[in-house]
Amino acid sequence: MQTISTTPHRNPRPKFFGAGQIMPLFSFVVAFLLHLLLFATAPMVTVIMEEMDLSHAEFGFAFSAAMISLILFRIPWGLIGDRIGYLAALRIALPMAATFAVLRAFLPSYPALLLSQFFLGLGLAAVIPCLALLVKEWSPRTLGLSTGIYISGFAVGNATALGLTPHLLEMMGWRQVLLIYAGLAAVVSGLWWCLAKSAMKSTSEFQLKNFGRVLKDRYTWVLLFFVIASMGSYDTLATWMPKVLEMKELDKALASLLPLGFFLAGPIVGFASDRFQDRKRVVTLLGAIAATSIIGINYAPFPLLLLCLFLSGFTIIGVLTITLAAPAEHERLSASVGGVIGLVSSLGNVGPLVMPVVFGFLIDVTGTFHASVLAVAVLAGVTFILGSRVSE
Repeated sequence: MQTISTTPHRNPRPKFFGAGQIMPLFSFVVAFLLHLLLFATAPMVTVIMEEMDLSHAEFGFAFSAAMISLILFRIPWGLIGDRIGYLAALRIALPMAATFAVLRAFLPSYPALLLSQFFLGLGLAAVIPCLALLVKEWSPRTLGLSTGIYISGFAVGNATALGLTPHLLEMMGWRQVLLIYAGLAAVVSGLWWCLAKSAMKSTSEFQLKNFGRVLKDRYTWVLLFFVIASMGSYDTLATWMPKVLEMKELDKALASLLPLGFFLAGPIVGFASDRFQDRKRVVTLLGAIAATSIIGINYAPFPLLLLCLFLSGFTIIGVLTITLAAPAEHERLSASVGGVIGLVSSLGNVGPLVMPVVFGFLIDVTGTFHASVLAVAVLAGVTFILGSRVSE
């Protein structure tokens, strides 16, 4: 039986534009593309609803169709990546995503839009498991930093989708905007086929035995709870923070400090985790700061509130960075990185699905945001601190 080779590339005379430089850049670009395509429709709510005569719930389901696909197919893509390698997996997935991104711009009816969103998600579901495999191969000595770099790509993609799209809509129709983004996806797919390299070899079986061992490993479930808490906490705060600031009679634009923390957390925390080599202490520290800063959103005076907002995004995404890098250097999990990341990133969507609803429910019940914010702080702090104490 063949096995996957993860030996890092060693070129005695590295080229400026060699694969060692191109592949980490690809990880950022592909991560950027994922969030650009996913969130591009968010600023188009009004125009799409008017053209297709949709309710708010129907439009929300159109967005959810892609998210459902991500949840369903990240685990299979992770297993496929472990079997045939991330290079081949993304050679299938990226053109698939580009194709349905193009179709999304032309399909005339709501059912067709739902289908295009679902199959767009099918292609994009491969991204996170495959990027973890890419980082494992090309950056074995700087896993944290390299993981942080592609995580910052998610932040830039999200910011571009939400920030650039409204300006483009002033100059052209929503279908033309989606077509531009689809064209970018097609270009990235073509560049991946032409320039991406890998020495990982395919295996002769699906490695279900390895995946079975992964499911039984206690540390897999620690990582899953980290992902649930980090993704759920960040998405909940990002969703509700404009409303919280409005209730505090402050400028809603201050909520942008959360994604600023998101963007900077990846490379900074990733570099720190590589440097200090003690994930447990770093996660414990981030958990304590996260809980304190989130609680500070309730009570801190205005100047300190700005710091609390930034640190909330920074610490939560910092833990996510360490979590996504951990399987590649873990003794028992490193043989099934794609499957592990597929599992935790898929089931980890429980947090973003449930926590924003609980946050809003607590506001309805109490008439204020204090209990909601406190609940996020407790969940993040307790999960990160207690989880970091579990032996690997």
